Amino acid sequence: MKAMILAAGLGTRLRSLTSNIPKALVPVRNRPVIDRVIQYLKGQGVSEIVVNAHHHHKQIVKHLDGGRPFGLNIEVRVEPEILGTGGGIKNTEDFWGTEPFIVINADILTDIDLSKARKEHNKTGGLATLILHNHESFNQVQIDNRLNITDIAAKSHTGRLAFTGIHIIAPELFQHIEPDVFSNIIDCYRDLIRSGNQITACVSSGHYWRDIGSVESYMLANKETLGNKPFIKGSNCRIHNSVKLEDWAIIGDNTHLEKDAVIRRSILWENIKVKKCARVIDSIVTGSREIRSDLINDIF
Repeated sequence: MKAMILAAGLGTRLRSLTSNIPKALVPVRNRPVIDRVIQYLKGQGVSEIVVNAHHHHKQIVKHLDGGRPFGLNIEVRVEPEILGTGGGIKNTEDFWGTEPFIVINADILTDIDLSKARKEHNKTGGLATLILHNHESFNQVQIDNRLNITDIAAKSHTGRLAFTGIHIIAPELFQHIEPDVFSNIIDCYRDLIRSGNQITACVSSGHYWRDIGSVESYMLANKETLGNKPFIKGSNCRIHNSVKLEDWAIIGDNTHLEKDAVIRRSILWENIKVKKCARVIDSIVTGSREIRSDLINDIF
């Protein structure tokens, strides 16, 4: 099966984390989030992936390296002018055959079993099947008792469900997206619903799901991936035996923590040096930084 990862966004809500790298390469527990998405798709039986890219696209192309590090085929479609989710999907039209395919956002961590959605999509024969769940702040999608989507609101409403960012799409959908122009796939779905076309839902529950679209969600995603381990240290770290790691912390590769440093509820990317007696609390320290002996309590 084939899949697409939507990775062309500017990562606006994650700035300044995405000032120098694309959101898809932002690390979660010392591993780029797109690596985690790829591993998830691979576990769902996907063997070929296309990724769209725009913001810092050269970094994505280099990192993915045609899929060689992951043991499957990955193609990157660079968008010189950003095309949006609808335009980005349309730009990959020649990548697909006649079978339905998966589309997923690059900033999602989940363990949803896609086999149910694939079966339901094949059964209904609609243009697209959106995987939904109950997530109060994003409950914008209204469905009927036959799991047809009847409305997608701009804001959350009682009695609705949230879109997980994962869809199963039939190639026939391409007929309804204009080429070479910016478009939003959700707007496309709204238009299709209003014109009587079938866009269906698959409702999932009992799964893990976290997006990293905001700094708060990014912090939570990192904390949640720790599981029962409060602290994770990357490779080639030098940590003085007087350093205090408190509550939880993620320490990136090649990090040097000097005497009496304190790290609490924080994420340190790679190549960080924390000087003697410095305190890093409730913070994210991006790559190749030096933290001196003042208190850091922010994104740095």
